Amino acid sequence: LIIAAGVGEFEAGISKDGQTREHALLAYTLGVRQLIVAINKMDTTKWSEDRYMEIIKETSGFVKKVGYNPKTVPFVPISGFNGDNMLESSSNCPWYKGWKKEVKGGSEVTGKTLLEAIDAIEAPKRPTDKALRLPLQDVYKIGGIGTVPVGRIETGVLKPGMVVTFAPPMITTEVKSVEMHHEQLQEGLPGDNVGFNVKNVSVKEIRRGNVASDSKNDPAMGCASFTAQVIVL
Repeated sequence: LIIAAGVGEFEAGISKDGQTREHALLAYTLGVRQLIVAINKMDTTKWSEDRYMEIIKETSGFVKKVGYNPKTVPFVPISGFNGDNMLESSSNCPWYKGWKKEVKGGSEVTGKTLLEAIDAIEAPKRPTDKALRLPLQDVYKIGGIGTVPVGRIETGVLKPGMVVTFAPPMITTEVKSVEMHHEQLQEGLPGDNVGFNVKNVSVKEIRRGNVASDSKNDPAMGCASFTAQVIVL
């Protein structure tokens, strides 16, 4: 989350309808659970420690309201224009002892630069143990290959040879191949945007919004009702 330290800029960003507040809420709503706050344009404040501490205090309050724990958020003072504290520690802020954040298990991670804060992000655990769910983003007909649905794997694993069912039309077919960035995959994992070739299915039978799942492991199907978490922006 980039925050401008300039007088007036920061205040506008965290106001009720400000973009900084909106960006933090959007990130949390979209499932981003690890946050770095980069306090930019510190050179315009003459690297004021008071301004830095004021911004941390104000920002901690609103990111907590959004849903983040401020103790897990590194606050890094930077100047993007001059490159201060981006890749290497800057001599322009001798008062700055570095950022710190709590991680799982109660331990603490420390560093000085924005790059170190990015490197300290913990890779999220991919839900490979759950049943396959792959919402389709589009369906293509490719000459010489056939029908190729594409989408992002949300949970589970997609492999060539797997029998999948598309809901809600409940069309069942075999996956001939799985591809990502024009490379054949032995398996697609959660987070992968894949295209997969299917047997004997027309592009008219399945469409964007359908969900592909493993026919033999809790296949997706219609329901009378469901529980949802709705966030109004």
